[in-house]
Amino acid sequence: MPAPSRPLGIAALLVATSAWGSLFLVSKDLLAHLDPAWFTLLRYTIATLTFALLLARRGALPWARLRAHLRPLALYGFVGYGVFSMLLLHGLRHTLPAHGAVIMATMPLTTQLLRWRIDGIRPSRTLLLSALLALCGVAVVAGLFAGAAGGGLATLAGDLTILAGTLGWVWYTRGSAALPAFDALEYTTLTALAAWPLLLLATLLGTAAGIAGAPTTATLGAAWPALLYIGLVPTVIAIVSFNVGVRALGAVTGTAFINVVPLSALAMSVARGATPAPHELLGTAIVIGALLLHTALQLRRPPAVVPLAPASRSCPA
Repeated sequence: MPAPSRPLGIAALLVATSAWGSLFLVSKDLLAHLDPAWFTLLRYTIATLTFALLLARRGALPWARLRAHLRPLALYGFVGYGVFSMLLLHGLRHTLPAHGAVIMATMPLTTQLLRWRIDGIRPSRTLLLSALLALCGVAVVAGLFAGAAGGGLATLAGDLTILAGTLGWVWYTRGSAALPAFDALEYTTLTALAAWPLLLLATLLGTAAGIAGAPTTATLGAAWPALLYIGLVPTVIAIVSFNVGVRALGAVTGTAFINVVPLSALAMSVARGATPAPHELLGTAIVIGALLLHTALQLRRPPAVVPLAPASRSCPA
């Protein structure tokens, strides 16, 4: 099957990054009515069913391979979909959508730091500088430096919670290197299928313990259109579009488009009447500059000895 054309690839990546930017805005509104645990369960119920249908179009679902690798698939899926999403949503309750988008955009740099910690593969000094610059940008967005109010300790706690959640997604993307027999769609679908019972169990236990609040029928009825949007557009359509873009333009260029996520979230916030503070604009610019530096350095690097997860699996689903 021939690779998509370059214009189609660019359009697909813009669709993906715009969809991810909208995730934070729509989720922020829903969190006023829906608990993060139930939000996560419902979102990935919709997404898992859709991914399974997409995979089934290629033939029978690989149940035997799912059973053979059930434990690692379930673990990676639970951390990547469950822990990541719940920390993201808990953090988003206390911070602004634009903050969340900026923090999520640092994941390519976080991946490099995690490889250093786990695999012993030390990034170059310039890559470390870009990572430090990105973290400084996140700190500016959160208002840690003098003269930036940033919304107080609650906003800071929300930002740090989201930053912790990104580690779960970065670790999930590493799982694909440990399971090289699965392609991008198989890994995405089978981890979701294997993790869904764990998501259900965790949500029910949290509800029974009083940690999570079950939604009422009226809440579900009102939230259903937004939940359907989140389950399909920023989750399924965005990932498929990202895969198309990476196939057309390459992994490095595809990853560079993650820079657009905070810009799209910021633009959508402004379109809805929000006025970003000067420190938020400055911090966003610093993070994007760090990501562009990181991408430029990646283009100049020789191929890595240790295999990395394909870029199509390193997006924020």
